[in-house]
Amino acid sequence: MNLLLETFDKFLYILEIFILIRVIISWFPVSRDNPLVELVYTLSEPILSPIRRLIKHSIFGGKGQIFDISPLIAFLVLQYLQNLIV
Repeated sequence: MNLLLETFDKFLYILEIFILIRVIISWFPVSRDNPLVELVYTLSEPILSPIRRLIKHSIFGGKGQIFDISPLIAFLVLQYLQNLIV
């Protein structure tokens, strides 16, 4: 595989890890002032925020939304991009 494609694949994998860490962090009462938590939020928010906006404007969004499914959709999109590379 090309070096550029391998690098992009590793980048997508790291993004998945940060999203997973963010999901796990959300289960615990952790302060967002923690530098590590702040780093995870800073790196994962550019991926999750556009997905949340799309969900909000879809039939699945709105005020009645209880669960944030944006990480799940982000995982699916990142997996799809990784499969395109391979």
